[in-house]
Amino acid sequence: MAMLSPLPVRDGVGATRLHVPMTGDWPTIGAYMIDRFFHLDPEGLLSRFDRGEIVARDGTPLARDTPLGVEEFIWYYRDPPVETRLPVEIEVLHQDDDLVVIDKPHFLPTIPGGKFLQNSALIRLRNLLGNDELAPIHRLDRATAGVLMFSARPQTRAPYQLLFETRQVQKVYEAVSARPVDWDASRFPLVYRNHIVKLRNELKVQVDDEREPNAETAIEVIDADERVVHTLLRPHSGKMHQLRVHLAALNLGILNDPFYPELRGERPDDFDHPMQLLARELHFVDPLSDAPRVFSTTRTLQDAPVSGA
Repeated sequence: MAMLSPLPVRDGVGATRLHVPMTGDWPTIGAYMIDRFFHLDPEGLLSRFDRGEIVARDGTPLARDTPLGVEEFIWYYRDPPVETRLPVEIEVLHQDDDLVVIDKPHFLPTIPGGKFLQNSALIRLRNLLGNDELAPIHRLDRATAGVLMFSARPQTRAPYQLLFETRQVQKVYEAVSARPVDWDASRFPLVYRNHIVKLRNELKVQVDDEREPNAETAIEVIDADERVVHTLLRPHSGKMHQLRVHLAALNLGILNDPFYPELRGERPDDFDHPMQLLARELHFVDPLSDAPRVFSTTRTLQDAPVSGA
């Protein structure tokens, strides 16, 4: 069972739980934290104890001289990163007692991480709706836009998460790629398979051609012109960066993809040129009502061919 935080959610963000060793070379919990977070100012960290900002499991504030071994877990609020609001907005597509579905813009991560805290879909949505129990049921890459589902309350979260775990959700994506010189539309539709591996501390996933495929995508062409190819993608698995890797392997690397086929390195966000990948639709049978559900994006890919042009 999950350990409940003694501190309430603040500005849409929950408190951080830290496991503290019960024995060791540190006389106090404060001394352990100074050693653990060596990059922080020691006195600044200890002053947080003095202000009652570091608490035990029952919510009791701890002192800077609380001995090691008194508490195994402590809670505190992280100092938020300095953020400039990203110039993109979420759109709520659906809301009921159990589900919230949004249209996520490009550049906004699904959950907090690194330099993104308030600039995440989860925290923005919690603050917008005043619901601190919201939690993502699945995720989209920061660079990907489109349909994203959240659980509205923990009591009914598990059945929706199980849909994704058991692949009972049909996902449909669109992508736009630069048209290759040797473009041959007769190859499509096709199903592409390979084995994708995510290694720790690596930004890109790796492909292992010696192993049985664990990633599969059905790909068909929506349209093409002299510049670009617009594809419809139906992933049959959910590996990290799967669609981006599969299109790159077909010489159809997605426009403005910073990772595939070549890692471009960290650059400032170019809001005028988002990666051209869109989570277009989610189809599933609701596990609570047994009713069919379809949620669709209202967004389009700016570099897609204009029909009839």
